[in-house]
Amino acid sequence: MFTGIIETTARVVKIEKENTNYHFTLEVPFGNELAIDQSMAHDGCCLTVVKVDKEKRQYVVTAMDETMLKTNLASWKVGTEVNVERSMPMDGRFDGHIVQGHVDQTATCTRVVDENGSWRFYFEYDPTKNDFFTVPKGSISINGVSLTVVDSQKGMFSVAIIPYTYQVTNFHNFQPDTVVNIEFDVIGKYVQRLMAQYMEGQR
Repeated sequence: MFTGIIETTARVVKIEKENTNYHFTLEVPFGNELAIDQSMAHDGCCLTVVKVDKEKRQYVVTAMDETMLKTNLASWKVGTEVNVERSMPMDGRFDGHIVQGHVDQTATCTRVVDENGSWRFYFEYDPTKNDFFTVPKGSISINGVSLTVVDSQKGMFSVAIIPYTYQVTNFHNFQPDTVVNIEFDVIGKYVQRLMAQYMEGQR
């Protein structure tokens, strides 16, 4: 489980394909602290560390075909900057919201507005892929970043980004047509599913 509070960004240094799997080698400042079997969120996608080179501060994660199809990992190249977060310690503060690291789908950035001190990012997603949706002031995870929804319409939402988040995450690389991973609020998903089952039972 994660909180959506990004620790830092990692850089993709190598990509290898093996059958339908992709092995990504990334470099991160805390690479010497990692261990095999550790779970980490990469742009909001939970992946397992399978190899570590502590001297180079590098590690390897593997993404299967299902992950490549449902996330933005297929767009990663050598040099891509990736938001990373290690799993939440049980004795730590819960500063974001519940992020499972299970990407629901991708969204596309449609507009970036400089608001003279902050930025407003607008995103569109396919509302027919699942029944999930956003609500104003609700939570959303974008590339693993815990954020609050500002505008909310069917298939579209916006978020406001402060300078700190802009600088320490890969939001500073976003531009129109950038594809990102999104995870809807897990509590909202359960409520929506329960309501759907209830309505079905009333028919």
